[in-house]
Amino acid sequence: MEFIADFHIHSKYSRATSRDMDVVHLAEWAKLKGITLMGTGDFTHHLWLEELKNNLEDTNNGLYKFKGINFILTSEISSIYSKNGKTYRIHNMIIAPSFKVVDKINERLSRLGNLASDGRPILGLDASELARIVFDIDENCMIIPGHIWTPWFSVFGSMSGFNKIEHCFEEQTAKIFALETGLSSDPAMNWRLSALDRFTLVSNSDSHSPQKIGREANVFDCELDYKTIREVLKTKDRKRFLYTIEFFPEEGKYHFDGHRLCGTRLSPGETKANNGRCPKCGKPVTVGVMNRVDQLADRPEGFKPDNSIPFRSLIPLDEIIAEAKGMGKASQAVEREYRSAIAKFGTEFEITLRASKEDLLKQLPARIAEGVIRVREGRVSIKAGYDGEYGIINIFGEGEQEAKPEQQLSLF
Repeated sequence: MEFIADFHIHSKYSRATSRDMDVVHLAEWAKLKGITLMGTGDFTHHLWLEELKNNLEDTNNGLYKFKGINFILTSEISSIYSKNGKTYRIHNMIIAPSFKVVDKINERLSRLGNLASDGRPILGLDASELARIVFDIDENCMIIPGHIWTPWFSVFGSMSGFNKIEHCFEEQTAKIFALETGLSSDPAMNWRLSALDRFTLVSNSDSHSPQKIGREANVFDCELDYKTIREVLKTKDRKRFLYTIEFFPEEGKYHFDGHRLCGTRLSPGETKANNGRCPKCGKPVTVGVMNRVDQLADRPEGFKPDNSIPFRSLIPLDEIIAEAKGMGKASQAVEREYRSAIAKFGTEFEITLRASKEDLLKQLPARIAEGVIRVREGRVSIKAGYDGEYGIINIFGEGEQEAKPEQQLSLF
């Protein structure tokens, strides 16, 4: 069966998350979006784990259910540690096949730090040691390095990461078979590194609010069970892993280089011309994802490996509606229009991915339908995000723009 999965989210027990990040609201929004399989996020947090155990029904195939939505047990660990005289900050997602395994992981990790401090706990634990601990408990677990290019917290981060996966995971590297591209990069950027060809690239929302689930996701055509999903990811099965759903990477908040305090946005070439410093204040800029990919790439832009999984770049429907109507995304008028559209088509992904142009133009207001079509065709204008500032995206040109120029659509 074909289904959409979003593995990486956070619960209401993580920092800067909505109070609605609970099982009830996640299931409600998964139905609106058209997502069949959700990651639970944050299984290391005792209160969230208790809520999960009390609400989710065991399907006896490594997945769990609540009101028709399937859940897979996931969490994220922030490892901050020193190695060979350098400090690294690495985020890794753990996916586990059962609550029994989760309990063992939590018991072991609780000896190394305070798991109750945050939904995404910070441990002074080498990423390779984290992998060893998890795989020793159950080799069927999965560890997926998170948002691998983010400057401050990732395996390749310009401020905190490594140049090679092997340097991070050492003897555990062979057991790592999937990588999360993150909001500021898409698969095409990652295809420029031949060293990543063996890995399956996944995309997830890393959402902090229910409305944001599915902003990046994965589309499978396989049996809905843990063992099969793991096999598809491990073997990079292009027949059963159909494509990923992506942000336009420029919209991510670390795509370009820059200095937020000075409002300085720089392309990699501009950074080089300025010797890595802000032209306004002279301080070093935060080196973004595009620049970091350029540093490590051994292939030109546009290269496509033979075994690559396709992808489709989208913008969430509420953002399309907001720009089409010239209103803030949080306005009641935008929510009414969103709910009306869902009532006609069934789910958000039915509108943004599958519905024909004819049906869109017939059943949606003309400007909204046109917005969906333009996004599908990649006809958008984006000022790239930088140094923690999200990119500014426009679907309509200035002459047809009802929204305020350069209106920034909130992503969290």
